[in-house]
Amino acid sequence: MNNYRKGWALRYIREAKAELIAAQKTPYMASGLILEAMRKAQAAIYYSLGDPAFIEAAVRQTDHTKQFIEDPILRCLVEVERTVRQVAQAPEADREKAIKQADDLIQIASGIVELFTGEKA
Repeated sequence: MNNYRKGWALRYIREAKAELIAAQKTPYMASGLILEAMRKAQAAIYYSLGDPAFIEAAVRQTDHTKQFIEDPILRCLVEVERTVRQVAQAPEADREKAIKQADDLIQIASGIVELFTGEKA
């Protein structure tokens, strides 16, 4: 991994964690902050794996096929995309569930970033 991608992956994961903390502290802004935290965690994963634009295009194309995905990494990325989309469409009443989903995603993304960068995320 080059330093450019490494820097962005680490930055996005730090920002995702900060957005989630802010969402927990400011309920009136929580829905937007939760979604932003999830998108940043997703971006951190993409930067860890390669060219984010290419990965995002592959994930969206695969997601639209609605067929079983054999590749476990691609299947995981599609599940992340679906989870982010689900939270984006969820009503405000599911805030606690959304916070839990965002926290889970950030933990997964942190593990991936740490694996590929060799640095604590």
